[in-house]
Amino acid sequence: MERTPEPELMDGPQQALAYAQADFSAGDQALVERLVALFPEGLGGQLLDLGCGPGNIALRLVSLNSKSFVVGLDGAPAMLALAEQALQQLRRRQPAAAQRLCFVQALLPTSQPASKLAPHLAPQLDRGFSAVVCNSLLHHLHDPQVLWNSMRQLAGPGAAVYVKDLRRPASPEAALALRDRDLADAPLVLQRDYVASLHAAFRPAEVVQQLQRAELAEHLQVGELDDRYLEVWGRLPGRLD
Repeated sequence: MERTPEPELMDGPQQALAYAQADFSAGDQALVERLVALFPEGLGGQLLDLGCGPGNIALRLVSLNSKSFVVGLDGAPAMLALAEQALQQLRRRQPAAAQRLCFVQALLPTSQPASKLAPHLAPQLDRGFSAVVCNSLLHHLHDPQVLWNSMRQLAGPGAAVYVKDLRRPASPEAALALRDRDLADAPLVLQRDYVASLHAAFRPAEVVQQLQRAELAEHLQVGELDDRYLEVWGRLPGRLD
């Protein structure tokens, strides 16, 4: 089926709350474990979670390395309000870890240098992020090149890159079958958004073309993951001239 874009921001209060209350812990943990497997040498000291939503992945990233700083970036205030609530809870449980995490509201592409996104972490961010992680943002973007151009802008030399996203199924019927299998007991707002996201998702060959246009295909690999995801991973070159 052809791609049908969906709204770029998930900023309805009820929509954001439904995602915050849903249990995505298994998928979130699987993503972090995948990062560890793909980058056994580590992700460095400055991590960026693009499209962080309510902060689930960013909260896990901050525990990977006790010396790493994590910035979660999202354009939706309703999602970031929930992320800030989660950060407040972390401050009560693990104040030292909470000092290494912050959330920033910004739309891509951002014209701000990394050190301006999180000034209290400067000067460590002046040379860009050592790793950029992006979970389920790509299919929201009407122009996918925005993501890859932002990678080039925000990532530092040799940065680790990991993108996980839905993969568009072959037909509307296949999308409905995935909904019925995966979210049969979920709130209607999540079921609706899931089908819309499947229609808006890209296929691996399309992502390869995006990387070619961004001059990143030589450095990043694209593959299928399970029966409904795709992933992009690799390290950027030492320079992005």
